[in-house]
Amino acid sequence: MENEQKKNPHKGGRHPKIDPAIHRYSISLNAEENARFLTLFESSDMNVMAHFITACIFQKGIKTVKIDKATMDYYVLLTSLFGQFRAIGVNYNQVVKIMHRNFSEKKASVHLCKLVNQTMEFALLAQKIIQLTAEFEEKHLKK
Repeated sequence: MENEQKKNPHKGGRHPKIDPAIHRYSISLNAEENARFLTLFESSDMNVMAHFITACIFQKGIKTVKIDKATMDYYVLLTSLFGQFRAIGVNYNQVVKIMHRNFSEKKASVHLCKLVNQTMEFALLAQKIIQLTAEFEEKHLKK
C-alpha cells in the first residue's frame, strides 16, 4: 500500500496538466478599443476569450463570420420560391390527368394549349430568376 502511494502521489480530483499556463498578463483598453475588441471576438465564433487573444498575439488564423441580413432574406425567399415551383409542378400533373379524364380530346387539347403557353412564360420567369441570382452572387457574395 505504501509503495502505491509513493508511485502515485495524486489522490484524486483533476489530473494535473503537463504544461500548465501559469504566466498571466494584463492589458487595459479604453471604451472604443474594448468595443472593437468585443466585436472582433464575437465575429470570430470562438468560445473562450483567452484563446482568441492568444490567436491574435501569435497571428494564428482568426475566423470571422459576417452575416448579411439582405443575403439571408434573399436566400429564404428563393428557397420558398423553389418550393412553390415544386407545388406548381404537382398541380400541373394533376390538372393534365383531370383534363384527359373529364374532357373530350378537342376540349382537352384547347385547354392544354393554354396551359402550355402559361408554362412557357413560367419557364422564362424561372430563367430570369436564375440570371438574377447569378448576378446577385457575383456582385454581393464573391467579396
